[in-house]
Amino acid sequence: MDHPRHETMSQNDGNDGRMNHSHHDKAEHAAHEMSKMSHMNHEAAMTNPQMAKEMEADMRRRFWIAFLLSIPIFLYSPVGAAIIGSQIPSPIPINWLLFLLTTPVVFWSGSIFITGTYYSLKSRKLNMSVLVATGVLAAYFFSVLLTLTVGGETFYEAAALLVTFVLFGHWMEMKSRRGTSDALRALFDLVPPQAMVLRKGKEITIPSAEIEKGDIVVIRPGDKIAVDGEVVEGNSSIDESLVTGESIPVLKNIGDRVIGGSINQNGSLQFRATKVGNETALAQIIKLVETAQNSKAPGQRIADKAAAILVIVAISVGVITFFSWLFFGNASFITALTFAISAIVIACPDALGLATPTAVAVGTGIGAKHNILIKDATTLEQTSKIQAIVLDKTGTLTEGKPKVTEIAVAQGFSEQDVLLTAASAEKKSNHPISKAILDEAKKRGAPMDENVSDFEAIGGHGVRATVGGKQVLAGTEKLMLDSGVSLDSLQSEINRLLSSGNTISIVAINGVVAGAIGVADQIKPTAKKAVAGMQALGLEVAMITGDHERVAKAVAKKLGIKRVFAQVVPEEKATYVKKLQKEGKFVAMVGDGINDAPALAQADIGIAIGAGTDVAIETANIVLMKSDPADILAAIKLSKATVRKMKQNLFWAAIYNVLAIPIAAGAFYTSFGWVLRPEISALLMSASSIIVATNAVLLKRVEKNLTS
Repeated sequence: MDHPRHETMSQNDGNDGRMNHSHHDKAEHAAHEMSKMSHMNHEAAMTNPQMAKEMEADMRRRFWIAFLLSIPIFLYSPVGAAIIGSQIPSPIPINWLLFLLTTPVVFWSGSIFITGTYYSLKSRKLNMSVLVATGVLAAYFFSVLLTLTVGGETFYEAAALLVTFVLFGHWMEMKSRRGTSDALRALFDLVPPQAMVLRKGKEITIPSAEIEKGDIVVIRPGDKIAVDGEVVEGNSSIDESLVTGESIPVLKNIGDRVIGGSINQNGSLQFRATKVGNETALAQIIKLVETAQNSKAPGQRIADKAAAILVIVAISVGVITFFSWLFFGNASFITALTFAISAIVIACPDALGLATPTAVAVGTGIGAKHNILIKDATTLEQTSKIQAIVLDKTGTLTEGKPKVTEIAVAQGFSEQDVLLTAASAEKKSNHPISKAILDEAKKRGAPMDENVSDFEAIGGHGVRATVGGKQVLAGTEKLMLDSGVSLDSLQSEINRLLSSGNTISIVAINGVVAGAIGVADQIKPTAKKAVAGMQALGLEVAMITGDHERVAKAVAKKLGIKRVFAQVVPEEKATYVKKLQKEGKFVAMVGDGINDAPALAQADIGIAIGAGTDVAIETANIVLMKSDPADILAAIKLSKATVRKMKQNLFWAAIYNVLAIPIAAGAFYTSFGWVLRPEISALLMSASSIIVATNAVLLKRVEKNLTS
C-alpha cells in the first residue's frame, strides 16, 4: 500500500491528519503488519475502518485461492477418491500433483499462521496460530516425507482443507465484526475534507488538516464545520445532532461556541478556530470509542489466560494422543497422527479468544451510534453491576433552565423593587437561578441599577453586593439566617413557594427581608419513565441537589424517587456517594457540571450527561452526549445485554472444547467408532468462531429495547 494513496484517503475521508495520526499509521502499514499479525491479534485493527477493510480483503483473497486449489486436492486425495468411488486420471503421480497443489495453499494462503507462529514464539506467547501452524505443517511435511520415500496415503488434503476452513472462519468473523466500526466510520466522515479560511484578507480553500489555532474559518449555508471554534461574525442555526445527539438546531451568535462535525443550516458566519486536531470535541469522541473497542474487559483477561493455557493443553493432548495410539492403542502411524492433528486443531482457543472482544466491539459501537460513549471495556462490563444510582437534579432530571414563577414581597416593598434589586446583584453570577431572575427582569423591560460594587458569590447559597449604595443579599434561607436577617414577616409565603416545588431566592436589603422570588425548573419529559425503568431493574435511585429539602422532595415525589439528598453544597456531593458505597452498594453518579466532578470520580461508575463540562467528561466513565435521562437507562441496559453475550460466548467456547477434544483424540473410537479427520476438526473449530462472532453481532437486536 503506497503512501500517496493514504494521503488521498485522509482527505477524502475528511479526517484531520493530526487528529488521526495513529489511525493513518495503522492503515498505512496494514499490508506489512498483516504478515506478522496472528489472527488472534486482529481485534485492535478491527476498530480501525481502513485497517479492518484491508484485513478482510486480504483474508477473503487468501481463502478463495485456498478454496479453488483445495477442490482438486480433495478430489485426488484418498478420502475424495473413496467418496466419489473412482480414480481421476492424473498427468503425473498423484502424490506429486497433490504436493504441487498444496504447497501454495500452505505457504501463501496459510502464511499468516506460520508468520504469526514465528512472532508469537519470538515474544514467548502461545496462541491459536501456533496450533493451526502445528497441525498444518505436521500434515504437510509428513505427506512430503511419504511422497519422497515410500509413497502411500498422504495428508495433503488435511493440510489444505485445514487452511481453507480456518481462513473461511476468520473471513466470516471479520465480515460480521467489521460492522462494529460503522460508528467510527460515521464519526470520521463528519469532518469535511476541506475548509475555507481567511488568510491575508483573502478567502482560500485548504485541507481541514491544515487549519491552525486562530484561523478565521468561513462557513456558508450547508457547510460542515471542520474544527471547534468561537463565532466572531454573523449568526446561524447549527445542526449539532450528529455530534451531540440533540435534534433541535442551535442558534449561534457572536461569542458562541461551534463544534467540529456539526452542519450549518441557513446563515453565514465566521469563527475563530480554538481547538484543532486531537483537541476537538469530535476527536475526543473518536478517541473514546477507539479506546473502548480496543480495551479488554475483566472477563477477557480471564479468557486470555484460559486460552494461553488451552494452547499448552492442546499441544500436550496432541502429543499424548499420538503416542497413546501408537504404543498402547496398536494403531498405525497414520491413524495416530490423524488423531493427534485433529485434537490439536479442534482445541484451538479461537472461540474463547473472540468471546468477549466481539461483544465489547459491538456493544461500544451500539453505544456510540446512540450517543452513549463508554470509555473502556471494563466500564461496559462493570456498569451491569450498578446497584444504586445518584442523579443530580438540575440539568440531569430537570431542564436546567429555571424560570421565575412568582414573586412574594414583604410589607413596604414592591415586586419591581425586589426583582430589579435581585437582578442588579445577580448580574455577575452564572448560576441558573441568577440567569432566570435576569431573564425575568429583561422580559419586564425595567432598567437595572448599574451602580453595583463589592460583588461576592457565596458558593451554594447566593450572592452579596452593594447596589445603589444599599447592602443586598440574595439567596437561600441559610444565607439569610447566617447573616442575621429575620424572615418572620415572610415565612408563610416562603413555605408556600417551597411546598409548591419552587426554588427560592430570598432578597434582603440593608439587613431587612424584602421578598422571595420563586423559580421553577421544568422536569425533563423522559425523566419519570427513566427513573421507573431503573427501579424496575432493581436499582436504588437517589436524587442529590443543593435545593431546599421541601423543593427537592416535591420534585422527587413527581419522579417517584424515595431517597433524596437536599441542600448539599458541591464539595459535599462526593460524601453522599461514599455514604451509599459504605452501605455495600455499587454506585453510579450522574451529573453535568464542574461541581459534579468529585462525585463522578468517587462513584464506581461516573456518568456525565449532556453537553457537560470538560472536567465532568474527563472525570466520568460514560459520557451521554444528549441531555436525556432515558440514555442513562439505555447505557445500563446496553451493559447488561453485552455482559449476557459475553457469558453466552464464554460458555459456548468452554463447552465446545470440553466436548470436542475427547472426540477428536479418539476417546470414543474403540467404543462407538467415532473419528474426526483433521479437516473436519478445522471445519468445526471455524464454525465455533463464526457462532461466537455472530452471537455478538446479534447484540444489535437490543437497540430497539434500550429506552423501552
